[in-house]
Amino acid sequence: MTFLVIGANGKTGSRVIKRLDDKGLDVRGVSRSSEIPFDWNDQATWDAALDGVHAAYVTYYPDLAFPGAADAIRALTHKAKAAGVRRLVLLSGRGEDEAAVSERTVLESGLEATVVSCSFFNQNFSEGAFADMVAGGVLALPAGERSEPFVDAEDIADVVVAALTEDGHAGRIYELTGPRLLTFHDVAAEISKASGKPVAYHPMQAGEYVEMLMQYGLPREEAEPLTDLFVHVLDGRNERLTDGVKRALGREPRDFSEYAATAAW
Repeated sequence: MTFLVIGANGKTGSRVIKRLDDKGLDVRGVSRSSEIPFDWNDQATWDAALDGVHAAYVTYYPDLAFPGAADAIRALTHKAKAAGVRRLVLLSGRGEDEAAVSERTVLESGLEATVVSCSFFNQNFSEGAFADMVAGGVLALPAGERSEPFVDAEDIADVVVAALTEDGHAGRIYELTGPRLLTFHDVAAEISKASGKPVAYHPMQAGEYVEMLMQYGLPREEAEPLTDLFVHVLDGRNERLTDGVKRALGREPRDFSEYAATAAW
């Protein structure tokens, strides 16, 4: 059986591939630059990626809340079913109203589908979008004073692999969080303690953040919806813990302090 991972180079995709490899399973990791390429903007690349696949992990770039995402997920799900894919696990955005459309698409597809709904990853601060800010000592973000139950990519990967390889997960939405709520001030303090380097949080206005992203080279048509999404999911809707990791795996989620102690700062 072949397991497809769309987004092979991503924070969760790369970890899912490693776990499947460690199990001795046949894994096909795809991206725009892979041997068998996959491009969300080019449906002509999808058939070869899906050929002979038993189960697929689907991550959409840039985010399920972006325009066109729902149509793309619908088209991919249709192609996957036609290609004989049996299981599909979708990475979704916690608290994103637009993502719910794609969630319904896969859950109502007739496939053995599972949704893994997450928000901010711990690893964003060491591997992703905020790593440069951490290195510079200032987390400048439009996050206000809200708190977030940051979830670890290691936990996400464990849940995804369980849903791909085990029975009993079909039809479920696993809403994943860490074990406690943290403000971005708290995050800065945790990183400072673990790294030995001072890091502070600086709240920004949405317009300021858009301009900063554009200075880093992001076009306005991407910077504005990304900022809107950031502000949207941090309006208080996600200030609660869930038991998704425990329901899926039978254990508690990894704490941010454990992540921070092992991150490469």
